[in-house]
Amino acid sequence: MQRYFSNEKVNNILKLSNNDLHHIKNVMRMQSGDLIEVVYNQKLYICEVSIDDGCATIKKEEEKNNNDIDVTLVIPLLKEQKMDLIMQKATELGVTRIIPINTERSIIKLDDNKFKKKQERWQIICKEASEQSKRLTIPIVENIATNSTLKSLEGVKLVCSTAEKEKNLKFFLQTPNKCAKLVLVIGPEGGFTKSEEDNFVSCGFERVSLGNRIMRVETVPLFLLSIINYINME
Repeated sequence: MQRYFSNEKVNNILKLSNNDLHHIKNVMRMQSGDLIEVVYNQKLYICEVSIDDGCATIKKEEEKNNNDIDVTLVIPLLKEQKMDLIMQKATELGVTRIIPINTERSIIKLDDNKFKKKQERWQIICKEASEQSKRLTIPIVENIATNSTLKSLEGVKLVCSTAEKEKNLKFFLQTPNKCAKLVLVIGPEGGFTKSEEDNFVSCGFERVSLGNRIMRVETVPLFLLSIINYINME
């Protein structure tokens, strides 16, 4: 059953967006009366769609628990294809929020106007990936991080480092309750400079090793989130 998200509920009626209605009518070829899943306020409802009215009538509420670990992914600005891939796959793997950062070795530089357009596009990708992967939440794509942003983030804060040789992800996640809230920072092609790593440490982050292999930037978040998903299954 196809899943959608709604931001408006009146009694037992959920309002659908124009984009979702287009998808329901023209892509899925549904008709009024067909059943769909709609998530509102992290609750899942089985609904009967009304295409002409642009809404869905609730038939029943499904009991679904959202047990995802709270994971914030901090990533450098990358080329469009790589960013799109990370947004989609990180969403499928349960990320809570994604925060872009500017780094010294980042190839991509965006002014405020261009970033806002990219941010809107990435948020749509996260929404569609959330629907496809049957999530109850949509990850939030935040504004570009500042030092004050990094300092204010809560949880176990880790920055991926090629200089760190001993402490790996397993070292930090040995105690299960420490996994409840994580912040993971991933560097650009070529990694962080020493001064950048030192700055993350000053913002409360610990250096973490990913082992002997040097992975592509777009591979790292999938590697980390897969490990976290495995730990969360135990």
